[in-house]
Amino acid sequence: MTPKLYGELRSGMIGRRILILSPHPDDEVVGAAAAILRAGAAGVSVFVLHLTTGIPAQDVLWPWDRRGHARRVAHRRAEAFQAANALGVEIVGCCDRPSRTLWTDLPGARRDVVAVVARLSIDRLWVPAYEGGHSDHDAANGLASTFRNTAEVWEFAEYNFCGGRITANAFPDRRGSEVDLALTPEEAGRKSDLLRLYASEQGNLAHAGVTRECFRPLADHDYGQPPHPGPLFYQRYHWLWFRHPRVDFTTTPEVCAAVTALRAVYANAPTPDPMPAPGGRSPAPEPRAPDPASA
Repeated sequence: MTPKLYGELRSGMIGRRILILSPHPDDEVVGAAAAILRAGAAGVSVFVLHLTTGIPAQDVLWPWDRRGHARRVAHRRAEAFQAANALGVEIVGCCDRPSRTLWTDLPGARRDVVAVVARLSIDRLWVPAYEGGHSDHDAANGLASTFRNTAEVWEFAEYNFCGGRITANAFPDRRGSEVDLALTPEEAGRKSDLLRLYASEQGNLAHAGVTRECFRPLADHDYGQPPHPGPLFYQRYHWLWFRHPRVDFTTTPEVCAAVTALRAVYANAPTPDPMPAPGGRSPAPEPRAPDPASA
């Protein structure tokens, strides 16, 4: 570990065993690819828990696309395993929640995280920022805030629409605790290659940056309020009068209410509180590399 390349990580963000709470397969690359590579080179174990499938629910798709829903989920999962192999991380769970629904199942998601944190003795959690990039990102950030008594929690910027323009890998609000990672040309190239592994998402990744990454200790967010004034990234097309499958029509009050309710119970929870799953549901299904033929 050379001071020039890894000095930023001495801030304390890497710890010994990192768990990335990835709302969708690709968030680990969009927001943290270079940081993951640096942590791995420093001998740190990095794990990824995918909190949703990354694919919207079947009934949200156009009627003619619904028959291919399972195939899309399998393909996205196969891409995630390719990316994990290239990053040198271990996927420790692939949850079956559809994209855009994390806020509706935060207690269940918390059970998933509790089980992994306890099993792997995690001492650092990395999670997307509370910045309005996606409703699942903001829900995951609120979820991570309930683990502050268990592990150090760090948030990473992906993209936001603060000020009415798209900004990649920079927080909408600087608080003075940020760790800015300037990617080397080699890292930028590797991150570009990793982004291309998510071929099914290329239409949504045009805004992903490859020149910098930005982390900070989880800020004291007011989860009862939107992340920033004005429309959020995922609200840009809420003016549509019909339910387009590519638009997340989740509202900010819905996310804020769900996170606030979770934090009312668990914001000061002690170290792992393994909650029994209703009906004996197993938390975070053990990952299995998909059969390429099914993707």
